[in-house]
Amino acid sequence: MRDGFIKVAAGTPKIRVADCDYNAGQIIALMKEAAAQGVKVLALPELCVTGYTCGDLFLQPTLLDGAERALERILEETAELDLLTALGLPVRNTNQKLYNCAAVMHKGELLGLVPKSSIPNYGEFYEARWFASGRNCDEEDAVWLCGEWVDMSPRRLFNCYTLPELTIGIEICEDLWAAEPPSGALARVGATLMLNLSASDEIAGKADYRRALVTGQSARCVCGYVYADAGEGESSTDLVFSGHNMIAENGTLLAEKRFSTGLTISEIDVGRLAHERRRMNTFAAPSDGVVTLQFNLGLTDTTLTRPISPTPFIPSDESRRGERCEEILTIAALGLKKRLEHTNAPCAVVGLSGGLDSTLAILITAKAFDLLGRDRKGILAVTMPCFGTTKRTRSNAELLAQELGTDFLEVNIGAAVKQHFADIGQSMETQDVTFENAQARERTQVLMDLANQRGGLVIGTGDLSELALGWATYNGDHMSMYAVNASIPKTLVRHLVAWEAHQRGGAIADVLRDVLDTPVSPELLPPKDGQIAQITEDLVGPYELHDFYLYYAIRWGFPPRKVLRLAQRTFGGRYDRETLLKWLNNFYRRFFSQQFKRSCLPDGPKVGSVALSPRGDWRMPSDAAAKLWLDELEALS
Repeated sequence: MRDGFIKVAAGTPKIRVADCDYNAGQIIALMKEAAAQGVKVLALPELCVTGYTCGDLFLQPTLLDGAERALERILEETAELDLLTALGLPVRNTNQKLYNCAAVMHKGELLGLVPKSSIPNYGEFYEARWFASGRNCDEEDAVWLCGEWVDMSPRRLFNCYTLPELTIGIEICEDLWAAEPPSGALARVGATLMLNLSASDEIAGKADYRRALVTGQSARCVCGYVYADAGEGESSTDLVFSGHNMIAENGTLLAEKRFSTGLTISEIDVGRLAHERRRMNTFAAPSDGVVTLQFNLGLTDTTLTRPISPTPFIPSDESRRGERCEEILTIAALGLKKRLEHTNAPCAVVGLSGGLDSTLAILITAKAFDLLGRDRKGILAVTMPCFGTTKRTRSNAELLAQELGTDFLEVNIGAAVKQHFADIGQSMETQDVTFENAQARERTQVLMDLANQRGGLVIGTGDLSELALGWATYNGDHMSMYAVNASIPKTLVRHLVAWEAHQRGGAIADVLRDVLDTPVSPELLPPKDGQIAQITEDLVGPYELHDFYLYYAIRWGFPPRKVLRLAQRTFGGRYDRETLLKWLNNFYRRFFSQQFKRSCLPDGPKVGSVALSPRGDWRMPSDAAAKLWLDELEALS
């Protein structure tokens, strides 16, 4: 539960129709198994105490009395379990109406009853024959159950006061199929985790629809969603129940089982959901009579089993990666296309170094020209060798321009930089930040002036990772007239260039693959034995770590301890804790100190969920202090 993670489960017990005592034993065993595995919230199927397929037996008091006795037994035998459980049973009120209910319990205490609102009146199981809708039940509709008066209302939330971000709402099967599922209203007033107690029969193709409903509703409500389905033991007179259990979070399916009994387990990150809710105004509405009840779970560490990608910016679904790459490239190219059209600029000027970022920038620029129907000779690729340029990168720049069919120009800036050094009294032997940045600023001056000569635009090449770290020369490579890579992190830049190599093939693919094999470097210091002397990742840290930190620290607002915890789980086999902490410290230190560079960024298209434009996704004062974040990291050291 620490760091906002809560282990949840959907359970399907093997039952016998109308054998309530047997079913109670199976439920108790499943609850104990869940508790032993660290589960804190468990959803069990609709009417699992009796079985969903009892038919007219639901009208028999013998069955209803048996269900109540079974519930009493379950409460008694699970009183020691620190586990909130919602299970289904039929409940009659004082007016002798019958309701299909979820009983919510914790440590032997019955916290409340939530009746099903949407009662189906079609198909083989015509529930309206036996059950009334609980839509209009409210706090005054208490029922006598298990020796006590228990509130029964669909407008109930259950909040954990040891983990305030965990607020649970309940809906039952058909409620999810309704035009306005109860989960929508419950999410608006605070539910971050929805439990659905279901008995959905299985027919060919229905699983896809059911899965889409669950994942879609979890996305719409920005919540976790646990769907527990009836399975083996239900009557097969006319239908089969598959136990299709699912756990989803904000549109992502975390775990799923079908055609089996037992537990389906994962972890919901309610801290992440709470952060997303804070970013939105959608979740602010009148309470509409919703009452929140409190319960307490012991605060423990949650063992994580949910998938955590080491490359969160790269599509995880391999079957759709190509589609996503084309989508990203097209979005970026369309942004540039619009800017070229709006300014009537006949030319695009790209500083082509032979490195990864400028390679992606010229590929995007070529795509924009193709979309405009223009000759790629309108693209001027400029290579500007200086003190740190190697033959490898110089050659790759020229080859790439040649293969793309762009115009190409070499401007050696060495003499101009030396003259500038003489003007300001900078020694060639002093290879400090001035030595490096003078080259970057000279290159930008050349590009800007060439663009002025041709009535064109300078296309920026800096990527999102560099912007996060401030790894750019202010008013050097930091500046352009349109920055096509500005929301593309380094790991994704690499992935996109690799995709282009795969798609294109031939000589251009050979060039792109060599660019991919070239160490990332600004090439501002003289080579050693003809090889690149300045390796960026040796200086600022591995980009795979910084992109991971950027995604979780900025996109999801995770505190440093949580980012470190996820990094240890994800990269623990490759980096020790000390190394992860070192580069995480560097990330926060640089992110805060370099905001001034992001405050005056040129325009550029947003292609993903993280961007640092001062006009859009990220508003931060340039002099904000990093002390709170660095102090937390210091305490973790």
